[in-house]
Amino acid sequence: MITFADMSNFMKFLSLKHLVLLLLLGFASYSCQNNNKGVSTDVVNNPKSADEKGDKQAMPQISFTKTEHDFGKLIQGEQLSVIFKFENTGNAPLLITKVSASCGCTASKYPTEPIAPGEEGRLEVTFDSKGQRGMQNKTVTVLTNTQPKSTTLRLRAQVSTPDSY
Repeated sequence: MITFADMSNFMKFLSLKHLVLLLLLGFASYSCQNNNKGVSTDVVNNPKSADEKGDKQAMPQISFTKTEHDFGKLIQGEQLSVIFKFENTGNAPLLITKVSASCGCTASKYPTEPIAPGEEGRLEVTFDSKGQRGMQNKTVTVLTNTQPKSTTLRLRAQVSTPDSY
């Protein structure tokens, strides 16, 4: 037989369950509202953003004198550097935003200040052959505010152990 106390506890449980459900529905309803006041389309249609449809006449352009370097034969453990020279052949300041290597054995130094049109810059890449062996092909990706926005530089080396040199 169901007592009044059992019925009272059941009603409290149902009320609590309904209250939680009501709160969840209210929160979901509020969070799904689109309160976006709109974003200016000027951000998207910026011709200086290296968009393919942008005005290339008002864009920076990076031109490397070479994009590949062969260190030749190395003894394992040697560290060698090469300078990749480039020029901004465009009509706006050139920014190098990031330089990333294909492995941890390659490091780079590059200018962080804008390169004015007609000015030259230097990007230094150092290859550490420690732990490397055999033919090595490494890449360095240079990200800029140009179109295309990335340029790939390539390094090659034949790494030999001291006893096999």
